[in-house]
Amino acid sequence: MSSLRFDPEVSRHIETVYTTPDVVEQRRVVRIALALRPGDRVLDVGVGPGLLAAEMAAEVGPDGRVCGVDVSDSMLAIAATRAKVPGGPEVELHAASVDRLPYGSGDFDVVVSTQVFEYVDDVAGALAEVRRVLRPAGRVVLLDTDWDSIVWRSSDDARMRRVLTAFEEHLQDPHLPRTLGDALAKAGFTRTHLQVIPLLNAGFDYRTYSAGLIDIVSAFVPGRAGVTEAEAQAWADDLRSQGDSYFFSLNRYLFVASAL
Repeated sequence: MSSLRFDPEVSRHIETVYTTPDVVEQRRVVRIALALRPGDRVLDVGVGPGLLAAEMAAEVGPDGRVCGVDVSDSMLAIAATRAKVPGGPEVELHAASVDRLPYGSGDFDVVVSTQVFEYVDDVAGALAEVRRVLRPAGRVVLLDTDWDSIVWRSSDDARMRRVLTAFEEHLQDPHLPRTLGDALAKAGFTRTHLQVIPLLNAGFDYRTYSAGLIDIVSAFVPGRAGVTEAEAQAWADDLRSQGDSYFFSLNRYLFVASAL
């Protein structure tokens, strides 16, 4: 599979998408599930532009610790602009992947990872590494998408299917939530909470998650699954022209588990 390249331009675009009301609400739900307390030590795997990490730093306070890792230098550069949090610890940032975390055993009370594990080759190995850096009874909070849950209105359903099939090539497992519960159990976690977080956009608005996703998809899919550049552009133009008739829905799945 071919992953998205998180170069500076793509990273800035993703930062913009992450500031839309849809994703702001998603982070609010994730923070409720995290249930952070002052003094907690937290690791954000796939820290991205650092929005969640900064919010967590404010919650754990000056006696807490927040670390973030990412494989993208561009994302880390953006996250660094948010590393200093009034009333909280400075967010510690490192270039690293989930299969080799640069921390000691039991360093963290909580590990969180949103929209990352669906990109991971070896989920079992990644979960074992998360388990290693968690203290006994520490918590992991994972959020991932099942891309079969997508409902996206189009004037050409066949083209929409081809485009979405092509877009799935940027993922290792576009349907990860179906098996994530079993993977957590095998890695030595007990699931304590499961929740669906729906994203719903009715009526086209550039300040939504799905409007930002259009640009990401249309840039990635040409040359994949038989989709041409002209088709990708026609697909994007069709969606943007729908106005009040525009409709998009997608489900993300939130898993909270405790280390045995």
